Amino acid sequence: MAKQSSSEIQTFMGPQTTLEGTLTFTGIVRLDGHFAGTIESEGGTMIVGPHAVINADVTVRTATVSGEVKGNIRATDRIELHVPARVYGDLHAPVVLIDEGVVFDGKCTATSQQPEGGG
Repeated sequence: MAKQSSSEIQTFMGPQTTLEGTLTFTGIVRLDGHFAGTIESEGGTMIVGPHAVINADVTVRTATVSGEVKGNIRATDRIELHVPARVYGDLHAPVVLIDEGVVFDGKCTATSQQPEGGG
């Protein structure tokens, strides 16, 4: 039996899927369809595929966006926006990476990580 890698996607929402509500998860979720509501995960990673349309406020550990997100994204680790991403909302994370060519309309707050040794 093959050992499952911690980097494997646990949940996948396909391109023909439309969901509304609150998505709470652990591990890694990939969204390629339409979602409206709230997305929350204390330690999880959200991947938004290039054709996905997300209308939600997002709170996760890591967010990697290539599709469209309308809503604020808050991450405890990092946010990455890759072409052809379109993000309409505020970003808040210790590390924010925005590729050239991404459409971003909002406020970006890149907070410093907690200094080693307590500061």
